[in-house]
Amino acid sequence: MKTILEPSKDTWGSLCERGTKPMRELEPLVREVYDAIAQNGDEALYRYTRQFDGVDLSDLIVTADELRMAEQQVSEELKSAISLAKDNIYAFHTAQKVVGAKVETMPGVRCWQTFQPIEKIGLYIPGGSAPLFSTLLMLAIPAAIAGCPEVLMCTPPRKDGTIDPVVLYTANICGVHSIYKVGGIQAIAAMTNGTKTIPAVYKIFGPGNQYVTAAKSYATQLGVAIDMPAGPSELMVIADDSADPEFIAADLLSQAEHGPDSQVILLTPSQKLIESVKAKLSDQLENLPRKELASQALQHSRAVCFQDREDIAEFMNEYAPEHLIINTNEDTFYEDRVRNAGSVFLGPFTPESAGDYASGTNHTLPTNGYAKQFSGVTLQSFLKSITFQEIAPEGLGKIGRAIETMAAAEKLEGHKNAVRVRLNALKKNEE
Repeated sequence: MKTILEPSKDTWGSLCERGTKPMRELEPLVREVYDAIAQNGDEALYRYTRQFDGVDLSDLIVTADELRMAEQQVSEELKSAISLAKDNIYAFHTAQKVVGAKVETMPGVRCWQTFQPIEKIGLYIPGGSAPLFSTLLMLAIPAAIAGCPEVLMCTPPRKDGTIDPVVLYTANICGVHSIYKVGGIQAIAAMTNGTKTIPAVYKIFGPGNQYVTAAKSYATQLGVAIDMPAGPSELMVIADDSADPEFIAADLLSQAEHGPDSQVILLTPSQKLIESVKAKLSDQLENLPRKELASQALQHSRAVCFQDREDIAEFMNEYAPEHLIINTNEDTFYEDRVRNAGSVFLGPFTPESAGDYASGTNHTLPTNGYAKQFSGVTLQSFLKSITFQEIAPEGLGKIGRAIETMAAAEKLEGHKNAVRVRLNALKKNEE
């Protein structure tokens, strides 16, 4: 982890760069996979699963028998933990329900709004060495609350061609309707184009590596919506000398262990804290099962020291972290200045892991600086708003002339005429 002291503003751009490849370098492979699946469907899915995952599958669909077996393989302790997390996530997302606006903008002119669930949802759940069943909770629960009628899931198979039992158990209790053993670019392409086995969806949710992120971006070019650009995990910690270096090191490693393309940032006014945290990082890293992955992530991670807290706040917003921990004597100062972040964790006893699993907030968040434009997943992510209006004769009489004037100014005579014929009819009826 490199230490940088009082960097000048002209270097901030480079300090905010993530350790991922530019999208233009990934797109040729993404396009190749998309084209192959569009042309060859399931056959291409089997082929890419062999090529990328090293797995030779006989079937892409998870069966009811596999779901029953998975439930028996999950310990009661883990089931209890999942139940607690599910309840909290359900409570937080249920509280996000809103009633559509209803207003009479003027006498005789009524406008209102309703919310409808998106009908076909595709969930992507990363697998491999760290099957993220927690992500499934974060996505399937709000989809169920929203009332989405069709929710399917793609997740990469293990080397033996199976899906981790806890992923299947979680999918089953959260009401996922169908599950497919496919991951990576090919999974996103299948949910975008549709194949004989996997239906096309209207919106794709879920994080993944940089290839999955590139594949989701490409899906938008083909008319399928996505939740947000959500690539490799990242964490920023703002801390001062009041913070426990052991806590900070543990927080940094909790995200670094996701993979070699993850990134963690320590932002502090204290060089002493940086040295203390680095020492704790070395100690804790030795006991981490995913030591190699975390070590690679730390190679492109940084500890940045600013004496001025205004610089810290400004750099925080420029970086726009996916996860932001604030652990200082001046938490309120920084909290009030957060403009760009996916999710914020305040105080010494609020580890980022809490949001990942069980506090109730959603952990599907924008990365790579996209927190400047995107929010994390909410209940509204699974809904679409539809507006209605109904105009009585009285109302058209009040706004009709204004509509005609505006339409004429835009040289749209057809728009003007649609009002004129009605106003003429009303006038005739009055005679």
